[in-house]
Amino acid sequence: MVTKGFENNTENRIIRMTSKKKNFPFNKSKKIIMAYGHFSSIHPGHIRYLKYAKSLGQILIVALIGDSGSGNANRFKYSASNRAEGLLSLNMCDYIIELDNDDLASAIKEVNPKHLVLGTELKNNQSIEIRSAIETSRSQKVKVIFHAGEIQYASTDLLRDNESVLYQERRDLFFKACERQNISPDKLASKLDKLKNCKMLVIGDTIIDQYTACEAIGMSAESPVIVVRELKDRIFIGGAAVVAAHVRALGSKCTFVSVVGDDQNGSLTKSELEKLDIEASIVIDKSRPTTFKKRYMVENQKLFRVSRIEEHELDYDIEEKVIQILRKNAPFIDGIIISDFTYGVITQRINEEIMSLVDKYSIGVYADLQCSSQIGSITKFVGVNLLTPNEREARLALQDKVSGIQALANILINKTNCQNLIMKLDSQGFIVYEKDKTGNIINQHYPALSINPLDVTGAGDSLLALISTCLSSKINIMEASALACFMSAIAVETIGNKPINQLELKKKIIEYTT
Repeated sequence: MVTKGFENNTENRIIRMTSKKKNFPFNKSKKIIMAYGHFSSIHPGHIRYLKYAKSLGQILIVALIGDSGSGNANRFKYSASNRAEGLLSLNMCDYIIELDNDDLASAIKEVNPKHLVLGTELKNNQSIEIRSAIETSRSQKVKVIFHAGEIQYASTDLLRDNESVLYQERRDLFFKACERQNISPDKLASKLDKLKNCKMLVIGDTIIDQYTACEAIGMSAESPVIVVRELKDRIFIGGAAVVAAHVRALGSKCTFVSVVGDDQNGSLTKSELEKLDIEASIVIDKSRPTTFKKRYMVENQKLFRVSRIEEHELDYDIEEKVIQILRKNAPFIDGIIISDFTYGVITQRINEEIMSLVDKYSIGVYADLQCSSQIGSITKFVGVNLLTPNEREARLALQDKVSGIQALANILINKTNCQNLIMKLDSQGFIVYEKDKTGNIINQHYPALSINPLDVTGAGDSLLALISTCLSSKINIMEASALACFMSAIAVETIGNKPINQLELKKKIIEYTT
């Protein structure tokens, strides 16, 4: 049972429950907002939640769940005092009340805030603690708000700070993440040596990406249209093909399975893969062109993109050819990467065949589905070792625009029964979720290391290639994620989809960590 009264720490900002009554260190006449949670691992979802709560009043107090409760001692990886210090370092909350167990109701009685802000995941929570807190709030006329913070897919960081400040801030976040996961940053580069013994198979949609550099001439006199002059073209293999290229460049062996059209771009795909020493098992489908995307750019700014695509699914005969290739290779590989751009290659039948082979040969399987301008759902992949959606894709798949990131990830993990989940957050980096042997989900946020990227196209492909290959090489998900921070940073600092080799990656890691 929680006793009344508080005890203040030396900084007068962390307040602990005691039997001795003391004065509050804040002005109770001001508009006080109370938030709640355990905050065992702080990520961008928590930042959104706290920002929203902070915007509602003058003083924000976080009621922090204690170290023990419901008969479960030491249930969090980090102590309440460590979690409190982590929260204060964000400079978002004014005070923290360390609860005795989960007794939020007692804190509400003592503080009597104007509003109590709870995460949306607690809206239907039937626990005694939450029901008691809500009843107490109503009796004291405290307004209860369920909110996860405002959803945003773009960053305003560059309007807040200069690049050097942001660089140091993200560097600090990266090293803190490594510390929390017992990772030695100076040993990360050596982990890559394990990749040379790995054999991967990549399957998915092939895309040919053309970048056209232009010179801006001006506006048309006849209509409000920007006029440019083409200067130079450059072509890259993209889609699932660049995932395969990354895998091979990292030192692992790779077989690539895809379907292309009977056209020049299909032939180009084959020749490029051959140059990269990738074993290409390409099936020709005369009913479709090879997917082609052309981007027009002035300096480093993209003006628009033109796509030449055909999205119908493969017919039975083409499917059968792909399946026979999969069956032939399955006994000799360590992992399968599915890179689905929803252009028709990953049909339900092929997906089911992949999962059948995975079970038969105990192969790791890692999946990504991209639907920025297409229709698709990441939930089609069930029981895989890794899913890597971005937040928008996850929300579209679950038709959920209100849940916080943590709740969203938990729903997706439970729905797909995946072992690991990477929730990509664009300029905010990504959060990795790992299901441990007991079924508990551990999460860790890793920041984006690049401050002002040139071209974000393909960053997710590089991340998928690296983490999947690491997992198949017995490198754990947290170490693989730390490595992926550097892989993604290199990817966005270059125009176009260029395979990142192990030497480049090691150099980047060593420069950053020494």
